[in-house]
This record gives sequence, structure tokens and C-alpha cells, in this order.
Amino acid sequence: MGIATNQQVQVSIKKPVKRRNFKLRKYKLSHICFILPALLLNLIFFVYPFIKSFIMSFYKWPIMGESTFIGLTNYLNLLKDGTFWSSLWFTAKYTLIVTPALFLVGFILALLINNRLRATSFFRSVYFMPVVISMVSCSLMWLWIYNDLYGMLNYYLLKFHIINEPIVWMGQASTSLPAISFMITWKMAGFTMVILLSGLQSISEEVYEAAKTDGASKWQQILYITIPLLKPSIGLSLVISVIGSVLAFEQFLVMTHGGPSNSTTTVVHHIYNTSFKYFNLGYGSAMTFILLVILIIFSVFQVKMMRDPAGN
Repeated sequence: MGIATNQQVQVSIKKPVKRRNFKLRKYKLSHICFILPALLLNLIFFVYPFIKSFIMSFYKWPIMGESTFIGLTNYLNLLKDGTFWSSLWFTAKYTLIVTPALFLVGFILALLINNRLRATSFFRSVYFMPVVISMVSCSLMWLWIYNDLYGMLNYYLLKFHIINEPIVWMGQASTSLPAISFMITWKMAGFTMVILLSGLQSISEEVYEAAKTDGASKWQQILYITIPLLKPSIGLSLVISVIGSVLAFEQFLVMTHGGPSNSTTTVVHHIYNTSFKYFNLGYGSAMTFILLVILIIFSVFQVKMMRDPAGN
């Protein structure tokens, strides 16, 4: 009897273990099924094109006909491509203008609406509203505002005698660059505002109350409390702004078409022209990967600069 009872106990112990293993496998399988569609989409529309584009950068790859392996020739030709380097320099100037402007305007807006007043939600929505407008629609709207014949900007500048004759804002790089930079700041500052606002709301009010007790002014609180504690949010907003500025394309395509004489051609616009206007897909792929390396270097540099001494 004692032996039979022990066998029954062992069988009764093994059955729940088998059931738990089956439930665990079923649980894991259900998780895989949930992520499988997103995984397949990434593999088809990101991973495969990424690998294919990298392979194409080593070929002379016309839109029609046979492709020819040429090794590093596309990358070596980049060293002699004056248009590529001029477009890269123009993109750098645009990034150096837009990135600080987005941060400053977004930071000021975040400070203004970081309170519990009744109208705060309304102003948050108003400041964020330009972000949801498509880039092409926004570019067309501002192109009308900047028009030298019937644009609102020239109309009011002439009306108040600020200028003597209409300015062709999109006619030269010296005026189109600041004009488009202003448009982008108006459109995207709300996005930076949201990132910084989330960081501001994570700072405890007790920190500010302690600073007030010690006699710190509002400016000192911002300088020595707000900005240091906002480092992660500031770093994120700057990385996103730099990447977005380097990849600028639609606004210049719509508003200036890269002219005059390619003076407002960004590096992405040049890649687009090379690949889909002149049908040199291999060379366009090589430029794409050079741009990717530049973005990775700047992003890593920014993240390291925003770290505190403890490495957080």
C-alpha cells in the first residue's frame, strides 16, 4: 500500500508540471503571433531594402539593364563630387540654424505651459497644432506667404514701410535659408515642446520649493535646477532635431526646387536627384550610407555630451 501511494503522489506531481509547460509554450506562442506581423513588415520594408541598398552601393546600377560590380568606385567618386559636398555643407548650415531655434522656442513654450492654469490645455493644443500638418501642405502655405507678388509677408512689410520693394524670398539662398528655417521652427517647435514638457513635469515641486527657501531667483532655478535635470529630454530633442534637419527634403523640394543653381539643395535632395532623376541608383546608395555614418557619429557624440559625469 505504501508503495502504491508513493507512485500515485509522483504521478499527481508530474501532471501539473506538464500542464504548466504546455501553458508556458502556448503563452510564448501567442506572444510570437502578436509580434510576427510587425516583424515581417520590418523585414520586408526595412531590413531587406537596407541590405539591398548596401549591396547596390558597390555596383553601377542603372534603372534598366545589367548592373556591373565596380567595388569602391562609387565611394571614391564621392570625394570628387563637388555637388555632394556643397549640398552637405548647405545641410550643415541649415541644421546649425534650425536645431538651436527649435530647442529655444520649444523650451520657452514648455516653460510657459508648465502650470495648472485653466487655459493651459488650450494653448498646448494650439502650439502643437502645426506639427500635425503635413510638410508638403505646410510648405505650400508658407510659399504663398513668401510670394513676392501677392504674399502676405511682403504686403505687410511694404505697408509699414519696412522695405521699399518686394523681396523674392525663394530667389536666393541668403533669403530662402532663413525663411525656410523660420517655417520649420514654427511647424516643429511644438514637438520639441512636448518632449521638454514631459521632462519638466517629472521634476518634483519640492526641489523648486527648497530653492526658493534658499533665496534662488527664477532664472537661477532654471539655470541650476531645470536645465541639469532636463538633460535626458534635452538630449533626446536635440538628437531628433539634428536627424530631422539632416534629412530635410520636402520643404526644399516644394519651396525652392534646390535652386537657384543648386544653392539650396540638401544632401537628401541630391541623393533623390541622383537616384530617381538621373537613375544612378548605385551612386545614390553610396551617398545614403555615407550620410548614415555621419548621422550615427553625430548622434553618438550628442548622447555622450549630454551624459552627466556619473555616466547616466
